[in-house]
Amino acid sequence: MAHDELEAHVREILRGIGEDPDREGLRLTPERVAKALRFLTQGYAQDTKTVLNDAQFTVSYDEMVIIKDIDVFSLCEHHMLPFFGKAHVAYLPDGKVVGLSKIPRLVDMFSRRLQVQERLTVDIAEAIQDAIKPRGVGVVIEAMHLCMVMRGVQKQNSVAVTSCMVGAFREQLQTRNEFLALIRKQHTVLG
Repeated sequence: MAHDELEAHVREILRGIGEDPDREGLRLTPERVAKALRFLTQGYAQDTKTVLNDAQFTVSYDEMVIIKDIDVFSLCEHHMLPFFGKAHVAYLPDGKVVGLSKIPRLVDMFSRRLQVQERLTVDIAEAIQDAIKPRGVGVVIEAMHLCMVMRGVQKQNSVAVTSCMVGAFREQLQTRNEFLALIRKQHTVLG
């Protein structure tokens, strides 16, 4: 959809809620909302292969790799309201690793789409599994959903937690428990 067309729809939404899109405070709102929506949904224009960009390396490392506390910002597909929180991603290499910065980029790619947290969690795990074929992948996302906080049940302190465990993370309780313990542990890097 063209940017101008998106702006026109936003103008109609403003009218639909009883506002005057031509009043001073709202004159630029359609343009701003269209620009924000393009940014917040830019994940549709990306794919896993491009994001990983050949940043896969052959190594003999076989212990758990974890990137935790990755900021997540997304829009729920049911109300188009934000949800936000932290993602924790781990995998057990089987001869290949992926560049560390690529994991947060992968999280961003999938979260910059209209989403449900459950699918977001699975999408991340499956993308890593497909890309480097590790012995296992674990993903946990903790997020606050404004559709629950601002409307509906209006529970301001509720957090949704989802997980996807693949391979060794699903089959081996010790591996799963190690991952869960490590993401709970406070990190002490630089402080």
